[in-house]
Amino acid sequence: MTGRVYLVGAGPGDARLLTLRAAELLASADLVALDALVSGDIAAMIPKSAEVVYVGKRAAAHTLPQDRINQLLIDSARNGKRVVRLKGGDPFVFGRGGEEAEELVAAGVPFEIVPGISSAIAGPGYAGIPVTHRAYATSVTLVTGHEADSSSTGIQWAALAQLDGTIVFMMGFANLGAIVRNLTEHGMPPARGCAVIAKATRPDQRTVAGTLADIEPRVAAANLETPALIVVGDVVKLHDTIDWFESRPLFGKRVIVTRA
Repeated sequence: MTGRVYLVGAGPGDARLLTLRAAELLASADLVALDALVSGDIAAMIPKSAEVVYVGKRAAAHTLPQDRINQLLIDSARNGKRVVRLKGGDPFVFGRGGEEAEELVAAGVPFEIVPGISSAIAGPGYAGIPVTHRAYATSVTLVTGHEADSSSTGIQWAALAQLDGTIVFMMGFANLGAIVRNLTEHGMPPARGCAVIAKATRPDQRTVAGTLADIEPRVAAANLETPALIVVGDVVKLHDTIDWFESRPLFGKRVIVTRA
């Protein structure tokens, strides 16, 4: 019998944001191909009976090349397994889900797409930054920042710099300086709002807000860690006003309950 592959979005990190369909599939999976950005709380939901193959990708550290991941999905499904390819965020938002779906189609392997909440939306939301707002932004643009300093990405910096809406750079934390430089050199005002959100939606989320002119020293002083999002736009001004998550009374505190 031929199994099936499920390209599943795990959401931005908070396990409570996992969709019902994703949780259902995890509970019945025979094999889970696990992405690097899936939080530990969600990975802990994988049943002990399931085989787990870590296929995470981080900058300059790929556990498996993409062609071998594709073959793993195909071979496992052909062996009759229910395969969950679990990805951080949404599988079609810089998750290479489209490429994997194309390979499954070519191989004649049945599959299902299970969307997840993208960190591009949830991250700013947990930082009190709405990506659209009638007074500040009527559009939002998602950009890969993974190779922001490379001319091979095809990023149209001149066009991006002229946008009045919100720009969310994903996987671009290491290239923050290049992103700021490219935007300002192509005409974006240095006073434009900019925020960096690290470990979005998780208990250790941290947000640093400022402008393109001062975001680099602010981030350096805060010693933020990856994964992190970069948000550029006037909506960043709302962080201090709407900051609902990091302003909770016990946020960032660890509580120890002792008992017999």
